[in-house]
Amino acid sequence: MSTVPHRKIIHVDMDAFFTSVEQRDNPALKGKPIAVGGSSKRGVIAAASYEARKYGVRSAMPGAQAAKLCPHLIFVPHRFDAYREVSDQIREVFAEYTDLIEPLSLDEAFLDVTENKLQLKSAINIANQIRRKIEERTQLTASAGVSINKFLAKIASDVNKPNGLTVIMPDEVESFLEQLEIDKFFGVGKATSAKMKAMGIFTGADLKKYSMVELAERFGKFGRYIYNAVRGEDNRPVKANRIRKSISKETTYDTNLITYDSVKDALQNLTIQLHKSAAKRNILGRTINLKFRFGDFQTLTRSKTINHFTNDADLITKVSLELVEEIDFSEKGVRLLGVGLSNLNTELKANYQLVFNFPEGN
Repeated sequence: MSTVPHRKIIHVDMDAFFTSVEQRDNPALKGKPIAVGGSSKRGVIAAASYEARKYGVRSAMPGAQAAKLCPHLIFVPHRFDAYREVSDQIREVFAEYTDLIEPLSLDEAFLDVTENKLQLKSAINIANQIRRKIEERTQLTASAGVSINKFLAKIASDVNKPNGLTVIMPDEVESFLEQLEIDKFFGVGKATSAKMKAMGIFTGADLKKYSMVELAERFGKFGRYIYNAVRGEDNRPVKANRIRKSISKETTYDTNLITYDSVKDALQNLTIQLHKSAAKRNILGRTINLKFRFGDFQTLTRSKTINHFTNDADLITKVSLELVEEIDFSEKGVRLLGVGLSNLNTELKANYQLVFNFPEGN
């Protein structure tokens, strides 16, 4: 009986990308704790250097909180043009090996090198070549994960950061995932982790004790996905040239939110998460979307379009709260709350490229 050969997937992730670019371009910042974006008085941090992370400083953290954790933290304004220029250099390296490149943000991407331009058999060799070329051309380091699918490659790239390479071979998948802490499974955030630990799930081996039905009942679509993922099954292809239409963050609460202040606090937390995710991907939007699911499971959405692109957490919160004032949730309570952006700059760019790539004449 013939078997289908495994795919060869690489996930490349730059190390502390924004701050590394700043330290490269300004040698005086090397070895020092720095944060891109935010300030000690207002705003949220887009990225933190490894030196700052030692003090607990993280992206999406309010600048004032970061300054308390690290009093000598240096705040640096973001320079998206510089980051995009480096990102283009990195993409050029990827394109020397394959056209199957799926960017997740400016600083990370999946590559399918099962069939590659140089006809190299070893994905490990390709990953090492890519990391070396990136460092030679940009003076920046990248970490990489190599495995048989996107889920595993993504997890692997985070194992030996910074400047590391991790390979999960086909015969290592089962034992690797069974021993993996649940917090390190891609897609498992703090809320999901807390729910899983309450169920006695601390590792992949614990997760495998639950059926797909049980996980789907508790975690919906993600439950079905994680059931397959913990068994090393992820058939998602590497998709080149994805066009993102929207970006959002939402949370389901254990206790319904019934007061304006509780909704306001929840929204502020969500917009910080949204800002972090959007800033990492250099995404801006003109339409701010709000999603409510009430205690009786009725779902309601509201949106407002502004006259410029943004991912500013303060502005998103302000507009969202204006939309909240139109909603009466005092009787039913809010079970789920979501905030997002649409009418994105990425969609505009994609449409621009499509227009100008269309052949003229006959």
